[in-house]
Amino acid sequence: MFQEYDVIVVGAGHAGCEAAAAAANMGSKTLLITMNMQMIGQMSCNPAMGGVAKGQIVREIDAMGGYSGIVSDKTMIQFRMLNLSKGPAMWSPRTQNDRMMFAHEWRMMLEQTPNLDFWQEMVSELLIEEGKIAGVITSMGIKIKSKSVVLTNGTFLNGIIHIGEKQIGGGRAGESAAKGITEQLVSIGFESGRMKTGTPPRIDGRSLDYSKMEVQEGDKDIVGFSFKNIAKPEKQRCCWVTYTNKEVHDLLRTGFDQSPMYSGRIQGLGPRYCPSIEDKIDRFAEKERHQIFVEPEGWNTVEIYVNGFSTSLPEDVQYKALCKIPGFEKAKMFRPGYAIEYDYFPPTQLNYSLETKLVKNLFFAGQINGTTGYEEAAGQGLISGINAHNAAYDKEFFTLGRNEAYIGVLIDDLITKGTEEPYRMFTSRAEYRILLRQDNADVRLTEKSFKIGLAKEDRLRRVETKNTDVAHLTKFIKDTSVLPEEVNGLLQEKGTALLNQKVKLDKLVLRPQLTINEIGEKVESLKEELIKYDKESIESTEIHIKYEGYLEKEMELVDKMSRLEQVKLIDKIDYMSIQSLSMEARTKLTKIKPETLGQASRISGVSPADISVLMIYVGR
Repeated sequence: MFQEYDVIVVGAGHAGCEAAAAAANMGSKTLLITMNMQMIGQMSCNPAMGGVAKGQIVREIDAMGGYSGIVSDKTMIQFRMLNLSKGPAMWSPRTQNDRMMFAHEWRMMLEQTPNLDFWQEMVSELLIEEGKIAGVITSMGIKIKSKSVVLTNGTFLNGIIHIGEKQIGGGRAGESAAKGITEQLVSIGFESGRMKTGTPPRIDGRSLDYSKMEVQEGDKDIVGFSFKNIAKPEKQRCCWVTYTNKEVHDLLRTGFDQSPMYSGRIQGLGPRYCPSIEDKIDRFAEKERHQIFVEPEGWNTVEIYVNGFSTSLPEDVQYKALCKIPGFEKAKMFRPGYAIEYDYFPPTQLNYSLETKLVKNLFFAGQINGTTGYEEAAGQGLISGINAHNAAYDKEFFTLGRNEAYIGVLIDDLITKGTEEPYRMFTSRAEYRILLRQDNADVRLTEKSFKIGLAKEDRLRRVETKNTDVAHLTKFIKDTSVLPEEVNGLLQEKGTALLNQKVKLDKLVLRPQLTINEIGEKVESLKEELIKYDKESIESTEIHIKYEGYLEKEMELVDKMSRLEQVKLIDKIDYMSIQSLSMEARTKLTKIKPETLGQASRISGVSPADISVLMIYVGR
């Protein structure tokens, strides 16, 4: 019935979809197995993509030829570029999306991807032969052979849904949990743990009074995620902001004795940076109110996502508390919020390629690795799909460094430091964030992806044109002079020092009060030059000129650190026998088995003195 596949991907969430698309687009005969074909690419929680640091990840996925950015742009109902008041390293794109259109678009794109087949069923066991993956066994006992397998099980591994004192087996509302895989992996030596996440109630938007809320509109200038020219919506839907209050908090507290978190029924840790509403009012008891974002679920639905009100309290407590929020007095609930507890595998059991250390050609991506968020999952899915293809064809694994991508930071953090709570990406996690901006993801990554056979030639040509345009415009600005009388009116208006002599244009661009476009309105030669370039190239030129000094310093730091990354550590070093290392370092190094001296230096508990000892040991 089934031929042998190159790659099997288990699970069709954000990680699974990107993994399957990447492997298939690189030429692998790929099978995507999901428990429900109607739920491919589901937004299980909030109907939004991107945000701080997450938006950078989506742009990186797109730059490499992944699908998340395109799907997000085609289904957006609102776009905002966050943190525009800060420096460009912090700018982060975010879309509000139509939930139903998003899943539909994902399925359509996957069905149009060559080399990709589908099968609807649960995978209950892995075929492992002599320490190497050989395929999967489904719940009906069907054996499907493959050269590599990617597990992207999300919250389905032994998932339990909690609503107050009720417990329901399931991986998502209305869907059953997946059983068998955790038990098999633990039996062969894998370490597993439990985590939890939650989701808020869904509300009938017709029952809300928006006049009591603050409106939140989208940007007039829609940038989007994809570096391809995807058509942008002509109109956008509004979101709203309201707040909890003391009465809401007091009502929520009445249900704490029935809360699965406080009674100990949930063992797994929840996400620190996206806590439940009961967690917020317990941890931040001094706060009198918390923000609630009122987000529409799509163009043609009245369903509302209550962002900021994630909860697992009893449904009657949820409802009573909701009705005390301004604008929610007559709210009608579609379904209550709930928490879900599930199995994960500490990611220190993986290599940089996301291949497991115990089983060759078996890859993990997404929440199975202890992460939270669509974007983090999709980024891992892309890398695991690339490397599952490479494993099937005995090619060298593809990895990204911390200085190359947020995806590189994400994977390095996971496999080096591990995580005991759901991991979420922030700009603060990236030490080279001035280099890892959302605007230059294509410049950083498209050529790398093209070389391994994923990104197509049209993307590469577009990046080459952008690089040429930025170089030409930068040269023009650095070579062209401006007279005081041309710009002093603008300088006075902007509250910056006037010119008393002729200067080069780049000296003006360096001033934080001025933009290239504003200067171009006053300087005729620049105005004529700017007509030749698109908005993206002008923005990249401005960032390059304004931040040139910072970029050079960051590149010097990258160069210094890369020397440690180049020192490879062989897998068979007996760290316990190196007496000069601290005992903590010996224990951590033995467990994690770092691939390079650079990775070893980032392991918690390994000191600079330990790194010096290792440098001597490996002959450096």
